[in-house]
Order: sequence, then structure tokens, then C-alpha cells
Amino acid sequence: MTSFFDSPDLLPAFVAANRSRVVGGGADPFEYDRVTAALTSLYDWPAALVQAGRAHLGAGERAEAAGNTVSAAAAYRTAAGWLHCATVLPHPDRAALAGAEAAADQAMHRSLALLEPAAVRIEGPGFIGRLRRPAGVARPPLVVLVPGMDSSKEEFHDVADALLDRGLAVAAVDGPGQGLLAASSAPEPDYDKVVGAVLDVLDAHSDLDHERIGVIGLSMGGYYAALTAAREPRVRATATVSGPTALDWAELPPFVTETLTQRCGSEDAAREFARLLDLTPVAGSISEPLLVVDGGLDRIPGVTNGAPLAAAAPRGEYLLVAHGDHLLGNARAQWLPATADWLAARLREPVR
Repeated sequence: MTSFFDSPDLLPAFVAANRSRVVGGGADPFEYDRVTAALTSLYDWPAALVQAGRAHLGAGERAEAAGNTVSAAAAYRTAAGWLHCATVLPHPDRAALAGAEAAADQAMHRSLALLEPAAVRIEGPGFIGRLRRPAGVARPPLVVLVPGMDSSKEEFHDVADALLDRGLAVAAVDGPGQGLLAASSAPEPDYDKVVGAVLDVLDAHSDLDHERIGVIGLSMGGYYAALTAAREPRVRATATVSGPTALDWAELPPFVTETLTQRCGSEDAAREFARLLDLTPVAGSISEPLLVVDGGLDRIPGVTNGAPLAAAAPRGEYLLVAHGDHLLGNARAQWLPATADWLAARLREPVR
């Protein structure tokens, strides 16, 4: 297998492909250009992005010491995005990447402690996460936010904000092989069990509306979300963003196969994981509303995008943004408000 890091012209291609993703994670686009312009090898990506994140941490600490809590919280949140995005490649120094994820988690904790102290840590079998509630809403519906193959709960703050702004509580989680758990666990193909565990733990929170539960998943998290919709009866509405319907290992690019190999522990385990990721057998059993969002420019070899899933689900809807890339970071205005509105509307429909 060709090493991902040995791919020709890797650095400029990776920098260009991940620009909208890192910016979506909270980075200023001009700062992203400055940081990545100084790279001479993709091996230096983690250290460069960690350095950027730590600069924002320093700014947050100075602002907090001066009593400027709004500025401090914003700087800590920006730091969290940079620190997480330092980990989005199969770099051989896994200890450094684990340290960056831990630092990202702590940075977001510091941000929320200043401006959103009601946010709480949640933990259970196979997950670590954070529950945030919308201000001034009694017993809000709940949405579980599921990250993808190399994502974490620290990446999709814009999605969480959009849901909170519409009166929905958000539980953003790291499951097996993700975020804080990436170094200590392998990805879980039966991710519905993870979401089920999240819901079990949150059942003790009587200030949530447990009859109105949604899930949103991004990238591989979209697969996880759709699988949960098929198997978890407590879920009443689901949205997927750039999620695969199925994977074909033989066609997948080296970035995907090496990331899966690293996170699964071996190539054989990664091949088996990819083989299991196929929604075709269960799509027809997704009985509750499903919104599938795809970008027209999101074409990854070996990945079947979401159109077949939307067509097979009895209440499936399909939103295709023609100029959208993977995760549609270059087209946020064309999908995020509409998707958040859709989830909010579905979760406020009369309970059947």
C-alpha cells in the first residue's frame, strides 16, 4: 500500500483540501493561510497547528487575567479548533496527537466555563461528551452530535451553535476511535450502541424533553447517525452531512485507509470495519424523518455518497449543494441554517 505521506504533491493538496474544514472548526482563513504557507512537509502539520492553538490559549489567558471574559472565551474556543485540527491526519506520532486532543478538550472547557457554565461533562460506556442547553428554554428537545472518522466533539461548534440558537439542547460526543478516545479505542461499526448509551446517561436529566430526540452526524458520523436512526427507537429525526452510504476498501484513497488502519489497530481490522459500513440493508427501516445533505464536489473514491440512502429511507429528503465540498465547509450558508431549521421543526412536531 502506498504510504499517505509518500503521495506526490501531498502537502499543497492536503492544505487546499482541508482549508474549509479548519476554517469551519474556528480558524481565521487568513491565519490558516499564514500557518500552512510556512510548512515544508506534512509531517510538520501537527506541530504547526498546535503552535497556533497555543498562541490563542495565551491570548485567552491574558484576556481572562484582565477580566475580559468574552474575549477570553472566544480565544479559548478558537484554540480548541486549532488544537483538534492538528490531529486530522494519520501522523505517526500518536502520542502528540492525543495530547493535542486533550488540550483541545480543555480549551473548550475553559471557554464554556466563562460564558456557558451550565454546560456539563457527560460520560458513559464508550463515550465522553458535553451537554449544552439553550438559554431560557424549559425542557428542550435534544440533539446528539456525532463526529466522523478523524473528527471530535471540538470540531463542529458552528453546528452546535445553530442548534442551540433554535432552542435545542446539544450533546456533542467522542465515541470509540474519536477525539479523546482515539488513542485508547478502535472505531465502533455498531455506533447505535454508543448513541444509545448517551441517551441512557442523559435520561437522568429531567430538564430535557426525552420524547423529542434527534441526531446529526458529519462525514463518517453521518453513517453512524443513519445507522442509529434505523436501530434506536428513541430517535425521532436524523440529519447526515457528507455521510457515506457504503465504503469500498479497494477504491479508498490512502488518507482514508491509513487513518482507518491506524485507528483500528491493523489493516485487517480496518478492512473489516470498512466492509461493515453499508447502510443498504437498513435504509428502508429508517421510519422517522431523515435529511441527507451532500456536497456536489465531494467525490472520494470508494465512498458512495448519500443519494441512495435518501431514496431508500421511507421519509428521506435529499439536499444537494452543487458547489459543496466534503463537510460543505465552503457552502455553510447553503446547508447549515436549513438543516438546523429542519431538525428543529421535526422535533417540534406532535409526538405520534
